[in-house]
Amino acid sequence: MAESPTEYGVIGHPVAHSRSPFIHGMFARQRGQNMVYRPHDVPPEGLHAFVMEFWRRGGAGLNVTVPHKVGAVAMVRSMSERAARAGAVNTLLMDADGITGDNTDGAGLVRDLTANLKVDLAGARILMVGSGGAARGVIAPLLDQSPERVMIANRSGGRAEELARVFGALGPVQGSSLDRLAGRGAFDIVINATSAGLAGEVPAVPATVLHATTFCYDMSYARGGTAFLAWAKQHGCSRLAQGWGMLVEQAAESFELWRGVRPDTAAVLAALAAGA
Repeated sequence: MAESPTEYGVIGHPVAHSRSPFIHGMFARQRGQNMVYRPHDVPPEGLHAFVMEFWRRGGAGLNVTVPHKVGAVAMVRSMSERAARAGAVNTLLMDADGITGDNTDGAGLVRDLTANLKVDLAGARILMVGSGGAARGVIAPLLDQSPERVMIANRSGGRAEELARVFGALGPVQGSSLDRLAGRGAFDIVINATSAGLAGEVPAVPATVLHATTFCYDMSYARGGTAFLAWAKQHGCSRLAQGWGMLVEQAAESFELWRGVRPDTAAVLAALAAGA
C-alpha cells in the first residue's frame, strides 16, 4: 500500500490568486517528493484555529501570505534568526515537538534581484513602499547587501519610522510618510511591498521618487503586469519587474527547509514566463 503524501499548503486572505501550489507541485515532481500542497483562504479571526488543526492532523508545513505574516508569529514555538529579526514569518515547519517559524522572503527577494535580474544593491538608494509583514521580512537582507540607504515609507509614516528604529542597528535605514517623499529626491530602486495591487490600486507615491534609470520592483504579481508597474512605466521607467522571481526563490527556500533538497528555480520561472 502506497504511503500517503505529506501535506503542505499556503494560508492567506485572499489566496485564490496564489501560484504557490503550481510552484511547489513542480518542485515536488522535479525532486520526486511524495507531498501535496493546497491553498487555504483563512480570515485573520480563524488563523490560530486553522493552523493548530492543520498541525494536529499531521500537516508538515505552511507558507504564510497576506495578511498573516505578523499574526502567525504568536503560534510558533521557536523562530529562526531571520524570522526573529523580521518579526514576521512566511514559513511554518511542523513536527511532533511543535511549530517553528522562518522567513524566506528576504532571501528570495535578494536572490531574484541579484542573481536573476542582475541588480546591484551595493551603494544603492532603495525605497521600500509599505511597512507590513512583507516589508519586515526583507529589510534586514537588503541592509546586508550594503546599500547607501533604505527608506521605508507608508501612508502615515508612523509605522515606517518604527520599523526604521527596529532595523537601525543593521544599517542606514529611515522612515517617512508617503507625502514627505516628494522632497527627498529620486531612488535607484523602488520596491512596492504593499498589498494595494491585489485590488488593482497604486500606493500614493510621488513620481519624484523616480528617474529614467530607477529599477521598480513589485513584490505582488499578476498576469499582464501590476498597477504599480504600469504607473512606473507611465512615469518613464523602463526597468521593471514583478514578484514572480521572488515568489519562486522564497518558495525554493521553504521547500528545502521542509524536504531537505534544493529545487531548480530556473525551470519553474521559465514555466511561469511561458504562461503556466
